[in-house]
Amino acid sequence: MTDMQPYSDLAAERLRTFVALLTKWTAAINLVSPASLSDVWTRHVEDSAQLLGLVPPDRKLWVDVGAGAGFPGVVIALMTADTADAVEMVLIESDQRKAAFLSAVSRETGVPMVVHAERIEHVVPQQADIVSARALAPLSRLCAFADRHLAAGGMALFLKGGQYDAEVAEARKVWAFDLEIHSSTTDPAGVVLKLKDLRRV
Repeated sequence: MTDMQPYSDLAAERLRTFVALLTKWTAAINLVSPASLSDVWTRHVEDSAQLLGLVPPDRKLWVDVGAGAGFPGVVIALMTADTADAVEMVLIESDQRKAAFLSAVSRETGVPMVVHAERIEHVVPQQADIVSARALAPLSRLCAFADRHLAAGGMALFLKGGQYDAEVAEARKVWAFDLEIHSSTTDPAGVVLKLKDLRRV
């Protein structure tokens, strides 16, 4: 990591452990593309960390669906651990090997995270304050996942690329929601979609 200023010393140490594990495990299973590891701090860690600036301070239960390599869920858990803003992080990942990786990160960093190694639609509804996803599915499907796991008054945060507008239009055929669009701080073409008051049309 080239710049530790945005992170506390403890968070930076945990994030280094996470990235070391990510690098090691990626050699064996497809967590992230090997090419992206050279820019892992900006492309993956900072891209995930930006979500913290979009959530209220009183959020407690955070569910990351399709958690994969741990972005953004693991980053959020590691950054907030042992702080007044700590979240209870639930990671849902149906791929057994990726779920094993997420459990290893929790164990090696000492930060508790609940890992569900099953399909998103099979996990008991979580009543979460926040549901997040990154590079997982079209927005219409993400809305269905969020609808299952959000508590009343909760919000969803989805990291998307430059073609998000077509996904929003398609999702609105089935779903109604209040939408805020935030430009990504790490990807000039990317956005974070913040959805509230999600409901079926």
